[in-house]
This record gives sequence, structure tokens and C-alpha cells, in this order.
Amino acid sequence: MGNTIKTAIIGFGSVAEKMHAPLIDVCPDLELVASVERRTNRCEELYAGVTTYRSLQELLAADAADLLVITTPNEFHFPMAMQCLEAGKHVVVDKPVTIFSHEAAELNKLAEKKGLICSIFHNRRYDGDFMTLQKLVREGDLGDLVYLESHFDRFRPDVSENWREMEVPGNGITFDLGSHLIDQVVLLFGLPNWIQADIRKQRGGAIADDYFDIILDYGSLKARVTAGALVNAPTPKFLLLGKKGAYQKFGLDVQEAAFKAGKKPEGSSWGVETEEKWGEIFLNEETKPYETIPGNYRVLYQNVADAILKGTTLDITIAQAISVLKIIEASFISAEEGRRISKEEGGW
Repeated sequence: MGNTIKTAIIGFGSVAEKMHAPLIDVCPDLELVASVERRTNRCEELYAGVTTYRSLQELLAADAADLLVITTPNEFHFPMAMQCLEAGKHVVVDKPVTIFSHEAAELNKLAEKKGLICSIFHNRRYDGDFMTLQKLVREGDLGDLVYLESHFDRFRPDVSENWREMEVPGNGITFDLGSHLIDQVVLLFGLPNWIQADIRKQRGGAIADDYFDIILDYGSLKARVTAGALVNAPTPKFLLLGKKGAYQKFGLDVQEAAFKAGKKPEGSSWGVETEEKWGEIFLNEETKPYETIPGNYRVLYQNVADAILKGTTLDITIAQAISVLKIIEASFISAEEGRRISKEEGGW
């Protein structure tokens, strides 16, 4: 492969253009050389040396890249990732890696058989506020923890024409944002004893779910993850309660807004949050701002490159994704039947 890993993006929509391509471009060990676009040549217009292909089959036939990044709608993740692995290519798949946990297990088996890297774009692991939360949990400043509340709320009262809101497999907010929030909780605390979920369509004309509220039980600790499309008031991104104090944080990680503004993810100021946006820590005798660790999505692709080139341990694995998908599957059953699903029943 030479000094850099030739990389292609399959499906060049807004997320690929605004986030994946810039991150690949700044990674010194990756070289963006191709994209698969059905009708446009957007990637090659933005990046020198990129060739456009009209289908995955055409890209694979050209043998143009060694790492393939799949950013298509969810229903195409599994068949396309299988094709790429069968062709001997390393793969990064946007979350969720597949719609069903058994599909993710098949990908994992094939990747292991062929000795290939297959990872998931769980960029929210590298949000500054989440890394700050990890630090608080790790260092124990709040004492024994009893409650975590995690929000990803928006106000989007009108149903859009985005595929996530259409009648297609893998649609809806639970697969979209739930996969991030559940992944974060499992990374913090491990697998829950049981879950209970409320999943709804709240907007008029909604085809896909646009609200979820999921409880994950850890015995003395309760975690709650929730997101909605009709939240037109400030809600905390994180609220963490312990026996010695609490942490509360409002606002989203600054990286997404920077990407949307067309900023390049480079330099020491990338992902740094201004002091007025920091969260607060509430202790017995004082309340004070708590500095947010700089977010850094660049870590994700560098880790993938290191795993390919140096055999470094992969941070985001299919095995982890399988557990998250099983919790999502159980959440839909829980919401439909109005009951708890245990770890034993859910199989995570």
C-alpha cells in the first residue's frame, strides 16, 4: 500500500462531504483517492486526485483503494460491507454498522477470517463533553454514581424528505441517535442488567420514530438516554449525579458546527470549547465551571490507520457494536410490549 492507505468513500452525501472526507484528508496515513457517487462528481471537485465511480462494483473492479468507508443509508451497510470484505478491503461503516445484530456478527466473522479491519464511525466517542464525562467517572470526583441522563434533543417540527424519515429499513431516530447514546453509556458502565424503552412518532405525518426514552439499569446506577424532534427548550446534554456532587452540561460538542461551517479539522484549537460553554460541577460547598476536554474526531481515523499499518488495537470494534444493536433491538420490543427486557432475554 506504500506509505499511505488509499481510501475511498462510498456514498458522498452531506455527512461524507462535511465530516468523513475532511477527516480522511487531514489524516497523514490516509489518502483519499476515490468516491462512489451515482450522479455527481462532488468529491473529486473538492479533492485533487480523486476518481469518481458510479457503483461499488465499479470501484472494486478498479481495485483503486484499500480502505473503503461506507456512508450510505443504513439498509445498504451490511451488503456493501460484506462485498468490501469479500474483496479483501478494510472497512469503516457509518453507525449503526448494520440494522440487525446478526448481520454485524456475520461481518465480524468474515473480517476475522480474512484478517481485515472492520470498524464503525462512532465519532461521538470523541465528543469533548463525553470525554469529560469519562474523566469524571474515572476519577470519582462525584463519589458513588447513582444517575446519568443523556440527551440529544432537537426542534425539527416538520418531517423532512431525508431517508431517515421515510419508510425504509433502519430509519428513525433510535437507529440514528440512539446508537450513539447507547454506545456511550455501554462504554462508560458496561452492559446493563435490563432496559426499558418508550419509542414514539410524535410529529404529525411521521413515518419513522422521532422520539425515544430508554432506561438502562446498572443496579445502584440508572442511566437514561433520550432524544426528540419536538424539543424547543434547553435540556442538558449530560446530567451526572453522585453521592458527593453532580455534573451538568448544556450544548453540543463544537466539532459538528465547525464541520458545517466548512472549517478544516486541524490545528491545536480544533475541538476546543470556550469557557462559557463549559459544564458545571456541583459539590457540597461550591459550584464551579468544569473545563471541557477538547473533542477530537481525528482520533478515529488515525486509530483505524494505525490498526491497519501497525497492528494497533482497534478502539471501535464490531463486537461492541453487536451489543449496542442487541440493546436497540430489545428497545423496540420493550416499547411495543410495554415491559422490561433483561440482559439474558436480550442476549447482549
